[in-house]
This record gives sequence, structure tokens and C-alpha cells, in this order.
Amino acid sequence: MSTDRNTADMHPGVRVGRWSWVWRPWTALVTLLLAAATFLVFCVSISVGDFTIELGAVLRTLVGQGERVDEFVIMDLRMPRALVGLIAGVALGISGALTQSVARNPLASPDVLGITSGASATAVFVVTASGGAALGSTLGLPAAALLGGLLTGLLVYFLAWKKGIDGFRLILIGVSVNAAMQALTTWLLVLADIRDVARAQSWLVGALNARSWAEVWTSLWLTIALVVVVLFVAFQLRPMHFGDDVAAGLGVRYGTVRAVLLLCAVLLAGVAVSAAGPVPFVALVGPQIAMRLLRSPVPPLIASGLFGALLLVGSDLVARVVLPGDLPVGIVTAIIGGPFLVYLLVRANLKRAT
Repeated sequence: MSTDRNTADMHPGVRVGRWSWVWRPWTALVTLLLAAATFLVFCVSISVGDFTIELGAVLRTLVGQGERVDEFVIMDLRMPRALVGLIAGVALGISGALTQSVARNPLASPDVLGITSGASATAVFVVTASGGAALGSTLGLPAAALLGGLLTGLLVYFLAWKKGIDGFRLILIGVSVNAAMQALTTWLLVLADIRDVARAQSWLVGALNARSWAEVWTSLWLTIALVVVVLFVAFQLRPMHFGDDVAAGLGVRYGTVRAVLLLCAVLLAGVAVSAAGPVPFVALVGPQIAMRLLRSPVPPLIASGLFGALLLVGSDLVARVVLPGDLPVGIVTAIIGGPFLVYLLVRANLKRAT
């Protein structure tokens, strides 16, 4: 019996109308476990605090049967923070999976490509410029961060374009733009008033405190719209992992697909940064861990988003409960992501050496 036949027996195909896909039990199982773990950590996150609420009471409140006190604490005080972390984690995880897939490089993420730094520089400019207090409102600061991330992503794309997009060149351009945006941010902070600097620094670390329902709904609808576009286009992504010639032979317009997916990745990262600040390493770590859990040769989109949410909400829980002083969530993700980045670099060097 041939290998293709064995593979078909292990992963039977499913067809519904014009749509067809391969059923992979391990992928489905791990994805469900990730979803369950994310929901559990989410419930724990909104149950603990100065006023601890039992998990049973949290679940009853979520279905509208909780007591009035529990409903006030959960829905008004803790739910916006947890939901912003959940949405931003999903957006960062999917954004990282897209950039790593398009560039075919595990180091390609919004952090490395300068998208996060561009959003941060724009937000710092809004905070520190004249009239920044008015512009840096609930709507102005997120909009500025989203616009900055989009413009930076477009800049990286056009600078890296040379009869197509090469993953190595994309990363080199991204690292250069990232350094330039970080230098611009530092320059803005040096020139700014000390009170504006303190406000900007608290946002630059990446934090989920003092979030509102307005930020939840804005980031939620933008993320849903972008994820729908990604899922509609993503079925053409897999042939591109075998090279542009193979993709073109299969009828994939790889240039258009790559541009659309990169644009969605940039916008997802911008939405996440506008909601939660420039939380580092979630977009880098999430897709790589999800890829290893699912034993997939490429970063899986849904699992990457779920693990990104699990990582961000879990890190916020650790920052609030385990570490002293209610530290910003970006410090915890940096502690996790820094060593993982070193691991990826060492692994890439070992592969190149062999």
C-alpha cells in the first residue's frame, strides 16, 4: 500500500459543497484542549483579586444567574481587562502565524518586523505632542497606534519588495525599521515633558489595567472582521510553503495572497497594540509553540491564536497574583519570550551549521 493511501486512511477527507478539508484528529484534539485551557485561565483570571469569587459563581455570572455583587465585580471591573487580553492574544497569535508563514521564517513576527515599534512610536508621539492629553483619549490613542502599525508595515513591505518578497530580506528590513522606530520613540521621550513620559512609559511596557468596554468592543469587531478575511484567504497559504513556482503551478496568485495576508497580519498586530499596548513576544512564541503541539510543519492559525490568548491572559494572571506589585503583563511575556527567542536563534544556527 502506498504512502499516500496510508495518509489518506489516517486523515480522511471531508467535503461540504465546494469546501473540502482533511480531518486530523490530533489537530482537533489539541485545538479543543487549548480552547478549554484558555477558557479555564480566563475564568480564573476574573475570579481572583482583592475580592475572590469562586469559579462556580463566575460561571453562573457568565450565564446571567450570578448574584448582584458578583455581577458588578466581574462584569464591570474585571471582565474588560480579561477580554482585552483574550482578544489581543488571539490577534497577536494569528498575526505571528501569518508573518512566519509568509516569510517562511520562525523569527518573523510583528515584534521583529518593526510593526509593534511603529505603533508604539505613533502612540508616544500622540501622548507627548502638544495637545496629547486630548488626543490620547480612549479613542485617539488606540487609533494612533493602529495607524502607526499599518504605516510601518506598509513601509517594511515596500522596502523589502524586489520582484517579490523574500523572507530573509523581509526580516533584515524589519529589524532595521524596528531599530529606527525604537530610536524615534526614545527621542520623543527625551524631548517630552516628564509627566507625559511617565504616562507613555506605562503604556509602552504593555498593560491590561483600566480597560473599558469601549475598547473591548472596538478590538473585538476589528479582530473578527480581520480573522474572517484571513480564514477566507488562508486555504491558499499552504501551497506557498512549497515555493512560489509550485504555488503558481497550482493556480495560486501568490503575490496577491501574500500581500493580503501580510496586510491582515499588520492590522491584527495594530489592533492588539492599540488595545493592550506593545506586549512583546506573544506573536513570536504563540505560533511556534502551537506548531510543536500540533506537530504541524507550519504555524497553525487557530491554534496560534488560542495559544496567544492563553499566554497573554495567563501572563496577566501571573503578573497580578504571583509577582509582587501588580506588574504590567509585558514584563512577564518578555521573561518568557526572551529565552525562547535565544532558543530559536541557537536552533537556526545549528541547522545552518549542519
